[in-house]
Amino acid sequence: MSALTCFKAYDIRGQLGTELNEDIAYRIARAFAQFLKPKRIVLGGDVRATSPTLKAALANGLRDEGVNVLDLGLTGTEEVYFATFHLGVDGGIEVTASHNPIDYNGFKLVREGARPISADTGLAAIREIAEASSYQLVDGKDPAVAEADRGNYELVDTRADFVKHLMGYIDTTAFDRPLKLVVNAGNGAAGPAVDAIEAAFSAAGLPVTFIKICHEPDGTFPNGIPNPILVENRATTRDA
Repeated sequence: MSALTCFKAYDIRGQLGTELNEDIAYRIARAFAQFLKPKRIVLGGDVRATSPTLKAALANGLRDEGVNVLDLGLTGTEEVYFATFHLGVDGGIEVTASHNPIDYNGFKLVREGARPISADTGLAAIREIAEASSYQLVDGKDPAVAEADRGNYELVDTRADFVKHLMGYIDTTAFDRPLKLVVNAGNGAAGPAVDAIEAAFSAAGLPVTFIKICHEPDGTFPNGIPNPILVENRATTRDA
């Protein structure tokens, strides 16, 4: 197979169609499983339009290697990292292109304990396995793998535990005056998590008002790609 240019030093990112697609995602998942030899993996995905199909391809690849998949649904990368550690699973994959253009997507991979996998800790090896592989898929699955040998698939919600963990860092006795907190979710996956955090603040009686902008998850990114490095993307938050 040809070289996979979507592999970078610390993650996997590529232009859709030319560098990354469902077939490549499937091969990466099987390579990840062959390298790590996990029993259980958590999967999450951001709001980009291609994230659900790429995540499904990853799930099929993992399951065809006998790995049990725990799907977290719409999540930010931090929620996949948390769930990997919190659930005591063997690794995790987040489907996300972060701040890259809309025609990109990618994956962030971690192993047990939410330890990131980079080029020198396994990503290069996973790339070699994926580049050498080839599968003839039927409905996204390998017909050579018996159904009884495939891993299980389960939807799992860890957001409440994630928020509880975050609240553990806050000294609730230190709030001596009302505060306003501006949160720009960039129309990404963070919006629902921010809502859950806001609810936790309210339940704890904390005097914090959330000012939420670009809040609704929208894979078309109507307010621009959520990249705060771009000067033109800062005004909305600055002026809120």
